Formats: sequence, C-alpha cells, structure tokens
Amino acid sequence: MTGRSPAVSPPALRPWLGLLGAAAMLVVVVLGVMYAGHSESGTVDRWFVRPTDDSVRPPWRNVALAIDFLGEPAGAAVLVLVAVAGCLLLRRPRAAVFVVAGVVVTVGIATLVKSVAGRTIHGPDNLSYPSGHAAFLTALAFMAALLAAGRLGLGRAAGMLLVLAAALVVGAAMGWAQVALGAHYPTDVLGGWCTALAVVPATAWLVDLTAERLEDRTADAARRRRP
Repeated sequence: MTGRSPAVSPPALRPWLGLLGAAAMLVVVVLGVMYAGHSESGTVDRWFVRPTDDSVRPPWRNVALAIDFLGEPAGAAVLVLVAVAGCLLLRRPRAAVFVVAGVVVTVGIATLVKSVAGRTIHGPDNLSYPSGHAAFLTALAFMAALLAAGRLGLGRAAGMLLVLAAALVVGAAMGWAQVALGAHYPTDVLGGWCTALAVVPATAWLVDLTAERLEDRTADAARRRRP
C-alpha cells in the first residue's frame, strides 16, 4: 500500500528472525532454570574464567570500563538519544519508535527475568542473570543492523548475516567487559545476549503491525472526508 512508512522488520527476514527469537528465548529459559537461586559460578562459567575475580588490568581495564559505561544509565541514554535523533533526521519516525520500544522492552524483560531467576554475584543484593548491560547493547546493535538491512534493501542471506554479525560483535565486546570486570558470570552474558535476540524481533513485528494499522485507519478516515 502506498504512503506507508518503511517497515522496521524487512519482510524477507521475518520468518528467520522469528526462528532466531524462539531459539534465543529457549536458551534464556533453560539457563534461567539451571542457575535459578545460585550465588556462584557454574561449570560452564569456570571454563572461561573465575568470574568473581577482577581479571583485567590497565590498559585493557580502561577499555573494559569504557565499554561498560555504554550500558550504564548515562551512557545508555546518550546512545539511545543519538539513535533516535538519527532516525528522525532520516525521516523514519517508525524506526525511532522501534528503537525506544526495543530498548524499553529488552531492559524490562531482562530485569523481570533477574527477579525471577534470583541468581546473584558479590552478595545477595546483586542479581546477575541475565546481564542487562549485554542485553541493552546487543539490542541496540541488533536494531541498528535491522534498520540498515531494510534501508539497503538487503536480501535474506545478506540481511541475516549483517544482523547476526552486529549482535555477535557488540554482544561479545560487552560480554568481555562484564566478565573481565567481575560484574557478571559468562552465562549471565549469554542470557543477556539471547534476551536481546528474543525480544527485538518480536518488538519489530509489533511496531510494524501497530504502525500499519494506524496508517490504514488514517488513510480510511481521509478517504471518507473527501467530497
């Protein structure tokens, strides 16, 4: 239908994004059940590092702290504002709504799962599963790549490659920072990464569905007002 704003979820990618989201949600649930109520690293975590040790030293510690800042409230707010401003400058209001909704829903789901799983690190008050930092930054990279794939008109293979590469690279960077700084267990990071992969496709579909219905209603109302 003409006059519609561009979709945030390219139609060619939707079936594959749905499968990816379902698989990622399964991982989140399985890990949440496995580590519910735990307060120490698991076997998988110990394959990588002693997660409760601050294992990084300068100059790499400064790099880890800089990446970690991007997931803190101030850093996250700056990233979201820049992303929204970019969408509006490109005249993509639906994309701007998608960015805000994707971040809010991803962080909200991660926070909810944390309270349900009850896994802690460095004391009983520090809920750790899944990593909210990893979930946030992965979601933002995922959404940016999804919007780029649509704008560039990429096909299914190229589009999925771009989306997965962006989520993997950015998620791995934040995951490394969180584990290196002793803020999370490796499986917390995996859970945060999968939370983003599960939430973003569903959010994209809902934003597109809602926007298309509103645009259809607006178009119908305009036609009825014509003499």
